[in-house]
Amino acid sequence: MTVLFSPPIAFLIYVLLVAGLAVIGWLLAGDNQSTSDDTTYTTSLYASGEAPPADDDRSVPGYRPFFLIALFFATLHLGVIVLATSSGSPMALLFLFGLFVSLIALILG
Repeated sequence: MTVLFSPPIAFLIYVLLVAGLAVIGWLLAGDNQSTSDDTTYTTSLYASGEAPPADDDRSVPGYRPFFLIALFFATLHLGVIVLATSSGSPMALLFLFGLFVSLIALILG
């Protein structure tokens, strides 16, 4: 039973699972043909029922704020894991200082 936890076997299981879910989703999605005369509503993405402002760049903010927050939390969590597994040496304090500096750099942007 422990052979299932080896990385190649686990990867193969995950690939087969994802492929199966993709096929099920493809079958549930139905055909791509529109039977309505008004294809604008049937082929466009749903955006909460409101049309976005036409000449406003704020409607598409991009991913930069998301990546900054994601990098902040990834750095914070990995730093805490490294500190939790350290033996309390002086190098851990140096690492903690570096962690604070990198988090402040991420906060200030």
